[in-house]
Amino acid sequence: MIISLINHSKVVSDEEVQQVIRAINRQIREDFEPYWSFGATLRLEGPIGKRPSIDKLNDMRGDAVLYLVDGVNALQATGWHLANYRDIPYGIVFLGLCKQIKEAWSITLSHEALELVGDPMVNLLVEGNDPTDRRRRVFHMFEMCDAVQSESYRVDGIEVSNFVLPSYFSLGEQVGRRNDFLGRSYKGKTLESFGMNPGAYLNIFDPKTGQWEQPVYKNDEVARERKELKGKLKAGRGYRRSHLA
Repeated sequence: MIISLINHSKVVSDEEVQQVIRAINRQIREDFEPYWSFGATLRLEGPIGKRPSIDKLNDMRGDAVLYLVDGVNALQATGWHLANYRDIPYGIVFLGLCKQIKEAWSITLSHEALELVGDPMVNLLVEGNDPTDRRRRVFHMFEMCDAVQSESYRVDGIEVSNFVLPSYFSLGEQVGRRNDFLGRSYKGKTLESFGMNPGAYLNIFDPKTGQWEQPVYKNDEVARERKELKGKLKAGRGYRRSHLA
């Protein structure tokens, strides 16, 4: 899978983007693919110099596309995509939102890239437990990073997102099983299957009510603030999935 990255930003240079792409490609190749057995390669596309506009078709040759844009104008960013690449899998990294949630844009780009690889069309669901009520059975979006979205590590000095492993999407716990790449411990416990670490929230669907939900652990203010900021933008993968016709 080739993911074309188109840089619409007037703040981040193509040279900076290339450095981040190199780190994320290494993350996918050396960290992600050995566990998941599928991967992708990011490649910077688009013309040099003047930034591409909605009036001109961008230079995109891959199987999917990621956009790097300033601010938080979701409508405009989605307009670029629909005008040029309707029905092509995509993701958007908003530099303004990264600043609001105090997260390096390289982490967000890594997050979006891994989830684009895992579920390009944002249409896969996995049956599992509600993280806030383990007795309740719901459907989880097949997302690689949501459960650990506040965690990151460095590849060649570039911050990239933590991600879950295949065993995360399985019912029942096994002693010693690793459910995420970093395996961080909180109060003596590592990530549970269909659970979430501090600072994270999930997108789940309750088949009984027919409603989408975004559970947050009680007293997790970091996760709650992140959820509210992304909710105002109305452009995340969870929002797109729950608003499909």
